[in-house]
Amino acid sequence: MASLRIPVTTADHHEGPADAPVTLVEYGDYECPHCGRAFPIVKKLQKTLKGKLRFVFRNFPISQIHPHAEHAAIAAEAAGRQGKFWPMHDRIFLNQAHEDDASLRRLAGELKLDLEQFDRDVRDPALAARVQADFNGGVRSGVNGTPTFYANGVRVDTGFSYDELLAVIEEALEATK
Repeated sequence: MASLRIPVTTADHHEGPADAPVTLVEYGDYECPHCGRAFPIVKKLQKTLKGKLRFVFRNFPISQIHPHAEHAAIAAEAAGRQGKFWPMHDRIFLNQAHEDDASLRRLAGELKLDLEQFDRDVRDPALAARVQADFNGGVRSGVNGTPTFYANGVRVDTGFSYDELLAVIEEALEATK
């Protein structure tokens, strides 16, 4: 059973309480159609398990297949510098067919980001390095496709349907009692 090699820290983007009994980590690619299908499933799980689940998203752009994935990840990180990582994350997934740089900038505008700052940030090598660090951490943890999920540090080797992920999370909840 593969495990998460890079522990979750305060530097990770997360939703839900830091002390939630279950942490679900997703290594995802914004251009991946499977990640796009997983997106509403994760949202539903978060709503169902409110207070019991912390969700962490880490970038794993598979640029050889998805030419816009890395730019989308950097755009989400740039939005994060203005406190809007999650709104940008959500909009990118909701607009997967439009992930070119102009579309990403349009999404930033819809979020009322400072576009001059956004433009500077997407060119900042530190953000590309953060995306690469997420990717490298995924490789170290055994990620070889997206989405890949870890529940409390253990890779989820079932599918990623709502019922399958809910069963894994409920099992992890039981293990914390």
